[in-house]
Amino acid sequence: MRKPITWIVTGIFWLQASCVLAETAPPGEVAPEPGTGNTEQELVRASSYMVAAANPYAANAGYEILKMGGTAIDAVITTQLVLNLVEPQSSGIGGVGLVVYFDNNAKMLSTWEGRETAPGLARPDHFLDESGEPLAFYDAVVGGHSVATPGLLKLMYEVHQKHGKLDWEALFKPAIKLAQEGFIVSPRLARLVAMDRKRLSRYENTNNYFYPEGSPVQEGDLLKNLPFANTLSLIASRGVSPFYEGEIGRDIVAAVSSVKDNPGLLSMEDLRGYEVRERAPVCMDYRNDLICGMGPPSSGGLTIGQILGQLDHFELAEMGKDNPQSWRLIGDATRLAFADRGLYIADPDFVEVPEGLLDESYLLERRKLLETGSPLNEVSPGLPSGAEKITLAPSEALELPATTHISIVDSEGNVVAMTSSVENAFGSRLMVRGFLLNNSMTDFSLRPSIDGKLVANRIEPGKRPLSSMSPTIVLRDGEPYMVLGSAGGSRIIVHVAKTIIAHLDWQLPVNEAINLSHRINMNGYYELEAGTDAEALAKPLKDMGYKVSIRDLNSGLHAIVINKSGLEGAADPRREGAVMGD
Repeated sequence: MRKPITWIVTGIFWLQASCVLAETAPPGEVAPEPGTGNTEQELVRASSYMVAAANPYAANAGYEILKMGGTAIDAVITTQLVLNLVEPQSSGIGGVGLVVYFDNNAKMLSTWEGRETAPGLARPDHFLDESGEPLAFYDAVVGGHSVATPGLLKLMYEVHQKHGKLDWEALFKPAIKLAQEGFIVSPRLARLVAMDRKRLSRYENTNNYFYPEGSPVQEGDLLKNLPFANTLSLIASRGVSPFYEGEIGRDIVAAVSSVKDNPGLLSMEDLRGYEVRERAPVCMDYRNDLICGMGPPSSGGLTIGQILGQLDHFELAEMGKDNPQSWRLIGDATRLAFADRGLYIADPDFVEVPEGLLDESYLLERRKLLETGSPLNEVSPGLPSGAEKITLAPSEALELPATTHISIVDSEGNVVAMTSSVENAFGSRLMVRGFLLNNSMTDFSLRPSIDGKLVANRIEPGKRPLSSMSPTIVLRDGEPYMVLGSAGGSRIIVHVAKTIIAHLDWQLPVNEAINLSHRINMNGYYELEAGTDAEALAKPLKDMGYKVSIRDLNSGLHAIVINKSGLEGAADPRREGAVMGD
């Protein structure tokens, strides 16, 4: 089912990033990417192939690649390149990507990690001021100081080498054409540009692009990006070497190091030495299905696995989606999982992550804490197998990414889930050759140690920061059944877990599972999505003893379900996504 590109926005609420709509809110909380209203979405059905992505231009580009006979990997590359152009605040070749892929011919699941790495000259005190205290968040973010070695482009190149079918150069044509001829600025991009003017206008290239003739780009404007078209043309014809070894890389390094107010440490040695990691998937049994995702340095697979593993023996289906006790269990299981996440999970090439985080015996211990019928007063990390000798302090990374997610199924039954990001909305705000650079260094803990204990997610040269990105594939009887992921900072984990529970336990169609209002408890504060039926839970949750905040909770879920009747896909109404297929 193919649909034209339209923008239908309802319920606009201009919530600033720090806005909280209740008397209590998580301390120091800042939204990862502000909400800009809802779009009308519906369930989309197809029989052969499908793409779900965060923007109609991108979904259409991926759809055309699938229509040409391209693989899911071919289509995800084209979709991502167009997203870089039309949704630059969320992702791009200056940032990161994670891929979970099911090869239908080999019946094999693999995961590929293109997480950024800290520059070789980075030190643990990178974000500490002269008094030894962490910099304010945006003081750390804006400028070259926050830029880590980008990994997304090399990730796409390497997965294409192994699983692509169409020529590399062909995959760039839609984004190049759109950058040359122009695209219509969406309501979301226009509003985010207007809201971030103080930071986006600090650097000449960025200011000139987003504020032509001194005014912010407006919804409905035709926006061209000729420098980006030239960049993509160079990469299309010569591969990734200009980026990691040549002229594009040199311009990146120059931009990062020459910023007068906040220079960075990235070097050509960092770019030349960057490597994509193929890592083992992390899988967890839940309701007779297998939930599979990324392992460290992403915390997505392990933390979702812990949440679902604790809940697997509770009858959520009988309790129902509107029962406060369902959300007591889900919320406290989330708190327990996040306590382990903050203490133990980091780059496994630098830190020994306990091997027992998903052991049945360990999850049984954690599950028993939920059986009292009352909210947990205190939550602390557990002691899984492999953690006996670990002495660490929990991470203090703010991790507020602007992120995007793509779900694709091709006509041969191959499936890909890819989540990508430039970290904060518009990343470091540095623009080079038409694309934005990440600020992923702030995904590390700003403090390297606390009370004399090292933080697992501290900055070290060449290290990859902790991530919450959670591209996920659900297997049923060894075959892909559901593919999904989301945007939303550390809340990504909870958005994905909620959608899985809503579909598998409460039997909601995939679009209704995505639409289900957010109810999140990661740290003892129960966050309820403003303007939704979740607000009805405020009183019963408060009566239980929870602190409750009502606020904008802006996800970006895109999911596809594969069943006997074909494909069913949906995009999150909280953003501007689209689903297309045949």
